[in-house]
Amino acid sequence: MTGRGGNFHHGISLLHGWLPQVVLFGTVFALIVALARFKRNWWLFSVPVCVALGVAAAWGAWLYMMDEGLASDPAPMLLWVCIAMIAAAGGAFIVGWRSGPWWQQGAALLAVPLALVNALIVLNQWVGYYPTANAAWEALTAEPLPHQTSLASLASLRNTNVGSGRIVPVDIPESGSHFKHREEYVYLPPAWFAGDKPPALPVVMMIGGEFNTPADWVRSGQIMPAVDDFVNGNNGQAPVLVFVDSGGSFNNDTECVNGSRGDAADHLTNDVPDYMKSAFGVSADPAKWAAVGWSMGGTCAVDLAVMHPELLHTFLDIAGDLGPTAGTKEQTIRRLYAGNADTWAQFDPQTVMAKHGPYTDMVGVFDDLTPPQHQGGMRNGGNGNGNGNANANGYGNGGNFRPKQPAADDDSVGLGGHDGVFDTGELGAANTLCEDGRRVGIDCTVHTAEGGHTWQFASSAFTSTLPWLTARLGLPVPNLS
Repeated sequence: MTGRGGNFHHGISLLHGWLPQVVLFGTVFALIVALARFKRNWWLFSVPVCVALGVAAAWGAWLYMMDEGLASDPAPMLLWVCIAMIAAAGGAFIVGWRSGPWWQQGAALLAVPLALVNALIVLNQWVGYYPTANAAWEALTAEPLPHQTSLASLASLRNTNVGSGRIVPVDIPESGSHFKHREEYVYLPPAWFAGDKPPALPVVMMIGGEFNTPADWVRSGQIMPAVDDFVNGNNGQAPVLVFVDSGGSFNNDTECVNGSRGDAADHLTNDVPDYMKSAFGVSADPAKWAAVGWSMGGTCAVDLAVMHPELLHTFLDIAGDLGPTAGTKEQTIRRLYAGNADTWAQFDPQTVMAKHGPYTDMVGVFDDLTPPQHQGGMRNGGNGNGNGNANANGYGNGGNFRPKQPAADDDSVGLGGHDGVFDTGELGAANTLCEDGRRVGIDCTVHTAEGGHTWQFASSAFTSTLPWLTARLGLPVPNLS
């Protein structure tokens, strides 16, 4: 059965527009009503308690984020204010439960869930996880993805018109890793369905961010309309995309390494390639395999490429880190590798590249951020365009090998992630890794884009790179320049 997706990419925006403003207004109004009492002892005792609870909650949340290394880029101030309002609303409800009139008790009770929803909306604005309410609902209810069909139905679709292709949920055996993972997804372009048996198409491994589900590139990144447009204009030709699970659960940040949080690296380098070759007949040639990652996934893409040139020769790192990161270096070694510094070195891309020496036919693209040129609250314009400063492997006529892309409709400033630098004019990790890569023969390019550390930036970076990536993996692409 083909999944529905007609309104998947439309709906009420969660990043800007009227809904976030209404929720914020409702939260502030309910909190004011809950606290507005004309009693002296209320203002001398109860209100200061509520304020103190709010400040403590915001401070505690900030300390936790810093200690866990969840983000080195600062969260918007409004997020901490929203967290403070949650605690203040709870305090107003508790301390005023017996003394206040019913309508004030009701306002305090209403302020708690409103403040929680408001904080979630602001958090979502920071990272652009769900662009619309429709996308959030689709994920919450586990609705089928656009073009989704079952693995069993593929045989009946051979040599038929499948439109823009199909997405298939798969349960990849974990015999090569013993890594407990969730359901993963494979996108098969129309070219895969042509002929009596599947052609040996190239493969792109798609890796999401730190907090993720395997469907994030489709639900949050919303890349499928652009992929559909590309394959429809390219005679159905495109790589197979496999949307992998690098975490096993939403909040398990493995950084794609083997360690105390699971052998994610083995899953991606053993389980996934073996399954893709046997189940879908894809190419076994490493020149026809690539890894694309966003944020933490970008770090994974670099790491997979430099550690496993026998598996893949191309990577796209979108706003990744300098290496697998779970806080400071000491915290990372303790959290990811159970305190084993030697294991840390095995997965540190700079160490790996220096030890490996010259690579052959390895090409990488780094997409990173420059600050929005105008500031204005939670949302700033980010054009999402990659302005190339070098050519990668001869494509693109010596300049920007990617076509200009318009700004995403639902973009936001999003300063999430922890790529080792504040996302301003500094490129930090991207330039460092590319410079180190060039010393060992990796043909790399650094592209910059104005915008924020959001899924909208990730989507734009991938879709604008897709024509080059397709050509790089050996498929015909008209009008690449």
